[in-house]
Amino acid sequence: MHMHKMVTPTIVGLALAITGAIVAAQSAPPAPSQPPSPQGSQAIFKSGVEAVSISVAVRDESGRVVRGLKKTDFEVFDSGVRREMKDFYVGDSPISLALLLDISGSMAVGGNMDRAREAVSVATMSLRDGRDEAALFTFDSELREVVSFTSDVTHIHRVSLKGKPWGKTSLYDAVAESARAVAGRSNRHRALFVITDGVDTGSKLTAPQVSGIASSIDVPVYLLRVVNPLDHPGGELEVIETDGRTVRAATLADLARWTGGDMRTTSVPAHTSMAIQDLFEELRYQYVITIEPGARPGWHPIEVRARKKDLVVHARGGYIAGPSRSGS
Repeated sequence: MHMHKMVTPTIVGLALAITGAIVAAQSAPPAPSQPPSPQGSQAIFKSGVEAVSISVAVRDESGRVVRGLKKTDFEVFDSGVRREMKDFYVGDSPISLALLLDISGSMAVGGNMDRAREAVSVATMSLRDGRDEAALFTFDSELREVVSFTSDVTHIHRVSLKGKPWGKTSLYDAVAESARAVAGRSNRHRALFVITDGVDTGSKLTAPQVSGIASSIDVPVYLLRVVNPLDHPGGELEVIETDGRTVRAATLADLARWTGGDMRTTSVPAHTSMAIQDLFEELRYQYVITIEPGARPGWHPIEVRARKKDLVVHARGGYIAGPSRSGS
């Protein structure tokens, strides 16, 4: 019998401790491509960051992945100041991919679990056995490592994903923890691929809180939302009530884009295959840019621009530099 390694999620608990002042300050929703500053979320500060790695995906006006760009085709701005690129890499290198499968109770509705299992199968077959590496995590109220990182990707394909969904979703916890696992891998192309129906019943977070979580994630998060064909994909910022105040809750799409990833919504097998193929093409041909972190502790918004017009650049929205509040 395969033993499941259990991971205790902590990030959301920390994010929920963000002060009411931050929530009150969020009187309007953030722009879709720009995360609100997580300034003040001291608990997720990192110390001793020696380099900031930025995975960059570029598409043209028609949505096609753009290949063959050079270092001189990009500019990087840190807090509005142009920064020198210490390293630049482009190429079709091996992938380190963490697959995160939602097995919470909401997935039992409308055949979503069957769609999710099919998506795991398609994603696994898109990996190159012996060259790429992958791990499989599942989550409900807890995150479980079902298959550790392995270059024998057929191992994941052979895992039985049968059974009934159960438990309460704690999606943001699971994303943060599994993203941390893949960020430590050595391959240049790394990502987290989340398969879910997008119903997060375990936490209700505001946009600044989700932005704080996104700032702690060093890899792009790609989301595949599997839904019943009759369901509307949604995707707008949701209005919620917090302590009598009307605030904005960030969506899964926001979390993905703020990390430099993206989201697709599918309901039939043909669309699932097309969506996964498109996301894998973007992942395999990412540009990886490295800069030195800024000396000022705290939140650093970053922007990666392509010198050529009419190109759409996807990259993380920023990073946190300097020691933590405790100085650790």
